[in-house]
Amino acid sequence: MPLLQVEGLSKVYPDGTKALDNLSLHINPGEFVVVIGPSGAGKSTLLRSLNRLVEPSQGHIRFKGKETTGITGKKLRELRRHMGMIFQGYNLVNRVSVLTNVLHGRLGYMSALKGALGLFSKPDTEAAKSMLQRVGLFEQMYKRADELSGGQQQRVGIARALCQKPDLILADEPIASLDPASSETIMHYLYTICKEEGIACLCNLHQVEIAKKYATRIIGIHKGGIVFNGSPEDLTDEMTQLIYNQASAHEEGTA
Repeated sequence: MPLLQVEGLSKVYPDGTKALDNLSLHINPGEFVVVIGPSGAGKSTLLRSLNRLVEPSQGHIRFKGKETTGITGKKLRELRRHMGMIFQGYNLVNRVSVLTNVLHGRLGYMSALKGALGLFSKPDTEAAKSMLQRVGLFEQMYKRADELSGGQQQRVGIARALCQKPDLILADEPIASLDPASSETIMHYLYTICKEEGIACLCNLHQVEIAKKYATRIIGIHKGGIVFNGSPEDLTDEMTQLIYNQASAHEEGTA
């Protein structure tokens, strides 16, 4: 059974923008799937619809065999426990330590009171320290988050998501604002740890060559719909041009 099944997913924003257009896909356990496409293609809306940060206009999402569209309250919180999110802008709490930021990945498993007071268990704390070791930040754990470089902050974001012990990680442009060396480091850690832990990952990227290096499968999106879904080997230069240049080709054809 696929870990995630999406059928006929559409999203129209209040201003009339159609971000997703009858999109269907599936993600299998342990897959590392990269989504590529031009800006405005709907990549971020797709990821945010899966964990309901964005409310889909229509369609069905099934996670681990259960329908998740329309769920609220406790069921929605439970869904989000099992979907770790990595953001382009890191989304760290700058004024607290690196270790505390990673421990925030456990908040979904705690009572609101314990979470507000930062009463993390010893096993959770040890697990967070171990995860920081795995992303090469053990020595930085007591620094404030805003003392780190961008690449280091994103590694904190990865460690936080992994501390949720998710079945699926949603990574929304995790290297968009990083230099090439930091980008390579981030993708290495993300791919390696997901593979070692058997965690599936759905990752939005602009960098096609990096997508081809790490993805087990690539999905190309244009104007909210899937125009390519296949192996990195099948993503030819011609297909890449098609994914990114369909708008201009369409405009030329109707001129």
